Amino acid sequence: MKNPLLEPFEKAPFSKIKSEHFKPAFLQAIEDARAEINAIVENPEAPTFENTLEALDFSGQQLDRISSIFFNLNSAETNEEIQKIAQEVSPLLSEFSNDITLNQPLFERIKTVYGQRENLSLIPEQQTLLEKRYKSFSRNGANLNEADKKRLREIDAELSKLKLKFGENVLAETNKYEMLLSNEEDLKGLPEGSKEAAAQLAQSKDKEGWLITLDYPSYIPFMKYAENRALRKELSLAFGSKGFHNDALDNQENVLQIVALRHERANLLGYATHAHFVLEERMAETPEKVLEFLNELLEKAKPAAEREFAELEAFAKELDGIAHLEKWDSAYYSEKLKQKLFNLDDEKLKPYFKLENVISGVFQVAEKLFGLTFKEVFNVDKYHDEVKTYEVYEDSGNFVSLFYADFHPRPGKRGGAWMTSYKPQYTLNGKNSRPHVSNVCNFTKPTTSKPSLLTFNEVTTLFHEFGHALHGMLANTVYPGLSGTSVYWDFVELPSQVMENWCYEKEALELFAFHYETGELIPMELVEKIKESATFQEGMATIRQLSFGFLDMAWHGSDPSDIKNVKDYETKAFESTALFPDTAETCMSTSFSHIFQGGYSSGYYSYKWAEVLDADAFAYFKEKGIFNKEIAYRFKEHVLSKGGTENPMELYKRFRGSEPKIDALLERAGLLETKD
Repeated sequence: MKNPLLEPFEKAPFSKIKSEHFKPAFLQAIEDARAEINAIVENPEAPTFENTLEALDFSGQQLDRISSIFFNLNSAETNEEIQKIAQEVSPLLSEFSNDITLNQPLFERIKTVYGQRENLSLIPEQQTLLEKRYKSFSRNGANLNEADKKRLREIDAELSKLKLKFGENVLAETNKYEMLLSNEEDLKGLPEGSKEAAAQLAQSKDKEGWLITLDYPSYIPFMKYAENRALRKELSLAFGSKGFHNDALDNQENVLQIVALRHERANLLGYATHAHFVLEERMAETPEKVLEFLNELLEKAKPAAEREFAELEAFAKELDGIAHLEKWDSAYYSEKLKQKLFNLDDEKLKPYFKLENVISGVFQVAEKLFGLTFKEVFNVDKYHDEVKTYEVYEDSGNFVSLFYADFHPRPGKRGGAWMTSYKPQYTLNGKNSRPHVSNVCNFTKPTTSKPSLLTFNEVTTLFHEFGHALHGMLANTVYPGLSGTSVYWDFVELPSQVMENWCYEKEALELFAFHYETGELIPMELVEKIKESATFQEGMATIRQLSFGFLDMAWHGSDPSDIKNVKDYETKAFESTALFPDTAETCMSTSFSHIFQGGYSSGYYSYKWAEVLDADAFAYFKEKGIFNKEIAYRFKEHVLSKGGTENPMELYKRFRGSEPKIDALLERAGLLETKD
């Protein structure tokens, strides 16, 4: 059988790939990569940077590309067959990764070069690669005895399976739940577009009435606008109890096993906890610094959050006689209060944010800042008809990147939004090989009568993910292992979060915020209201983000061996940030995919950490002009193009001229004056 994944390919050959191609391709690519590693180890010449570190970084490229195609499909277009293959190949990949980091002769060669580093005249990028590789070996068991190495392999194989299982359960729970409504009265308050989408969804499943699901474009509008409090409660409890039903899809045991294995792994490697292990390679450096940072923000935000909560509770009582505000009331009454205070609601804004116009807008912002042009192309292979493909060019005409964009929810696609890569950027034999990057989102679908109209929150999400994409597209490094988003985890959110700022600026909105029917530009009073309302309930929003950071650190910053009950432990972790009464039926941890399936374990704080960076960075743009070419050039040159080639704080200081200050974030969030 000819296997398209084992033939040479520039672009991912999606249409030629069948599920049965994956496992043989993985097995072959692992063998080929193993041969490349053996060639490095068996090289009779003395170890040098080129024949060891450089050779290692360029090894296994075919395996990396097969992995990126496969795991992206497992997130964006999965099925039972792909999930089964994922369970089979993940331990194999984990084992191969261990085979490299626990390969003693290979480590000896790296150690030899590392020992000579002072005399090698390496450029900063080479120094970083050497440092990073040496650490990745020593931090992942190269110095362990054979028995401990064996145990490390067992832990990693088990963790790879558990993380997959955790994610599969969350997706299955999301897909399983449906709220079918047959009485139109139950949809009272819901915008027409949301009602139409619910009717279309029901129809697509041969059902009568209106179908509400746990997918964000269905869930969020219902929680925000539906007047029926009992149904909001039902939906909220369903959403909050994913993986928490003591059934086949329950994730409680998976959570306990994951944290126990991570802790054992950290101890094996000489670290007090998983958080100590992870944070050694982050800007934050230690769990103590993370908690200090979270607590500093908590101290600033909590008084504001408590005031906002009291205001919301009083408003709900006055409006509907609600005695105690519950979680399922939050979005509903917040939206009502926002409308009252600012006369602004998403339904007024949505007609100005047609998806195609917002895409055009984000492209124009990239053109004004970085001189990029985006040309939609129709001859690139795709994994689904809904995916759009673009070629990206510089002003000079140079090709920059291939860009895939996939915007709508469907079965087989996990929730949320993310950026990913199908091919990294690198420079080899004098040729700068350009990257292929992708954005995947879950935005409201077009209906029979309306195009896809985005909420303002979806607009900022699109800009956020596009910021990650720019980090990948504009990469300009030598080594693939340091390219694009291969940076410290608490630095990776800077490019994405800084891009969100343009959504609030008149000059940027004038590029794309046109009414989808009349072509009228968004009225400037609406723009002013967007800006005014940007800090609405910012205290509560900050507390919410901090609560996730505290929960992450609770799971990973201490010995979990005495934890018996996931829910009780979580409740304790939330104590300092709790505003709403707890609901016994729900549990955040059992669907907290960021930390139990994705790469955010001991790293959820990085969203707030990066907000400090992005507020400080955007203050610089504001000072000089939001489309100032010189500042944009500095950002591209020192942040976007450099990937992980140097220490991120050094890169940031080169862009900004100084270290970031927390004041810009507090000022933007309206939290500077929270102490009475």
